[in-house]
Amino acid sequence: LTRQKKNNNRKIEKEYMLCNIMELKETTQIFFYEDKNFQGRYYECSSDCPELSSHFSRCNSIRVESGAWVIYERPQYMGYQYILCKGEYPNYQSWNGFNDTIRSCRFIRYPSTRHRIRIYERPDFSGQMIEFSEDMPNLQDRWRYRDIHSAHVQDGTWVFYEHPSYRGRQYLLEKGEYRRHSEWGALHPSVGSIRRVVDF
Repeated sequence: LTRQKKNNNRKIEKEYMLCNIMELKETTQIFFYEDKNFQGRYYECSSDCPELSSHFSRCNSIRVESGAWVIYERPQYMGYQYILCKGEYPNYQSWNGFNDTIRSCRFIRYPSTRHRIRIYERPDFSGQMIEFSEDMPNLQDRWRYRDIHSAHVQDGTWVFYEHPSYRGRQYLLEKGEYRRHSEWGALHPSVGSIRRVVDF
């Protein structure tokens, strides 16, 4: 009976996730505005776009109508990345941007009701390890090291921030294994805070 109950729970969760994925495909929507406070020309996007420069030359405000998105400084999902959930961003400082350059975007797939991540002191999942299932605005409150050299996302989607209080460069980690910091796009292993992506 216990095994059957677990199988039923897995089936329900899988169906829930599939429904949410289908909903995301139909409803994800983001607006890029050339000027601050949602002024000037704008471009509406509802799917992944590896090259945005043909649609606008600068981006100073963004409105996310639905879904969660990753926007990138360079084409082909390269360069600085910023994770945006549903809401309004009246200037590039509001998404912790360094400038008004956005060249590609994609929406975050595979929503989950559970979040679990393991972080490691050294590459290849070695050294000290700790597991989190909640946001950590100051990682050193629980983790005595300044760096994370590898990580294993077991459930959900997470964001690593370079500094505490969700500041600095951002890195998206989806479900899977990251044997070294370069695999989540970082030039160095310094992480000050971590956050779940929950607002789909």
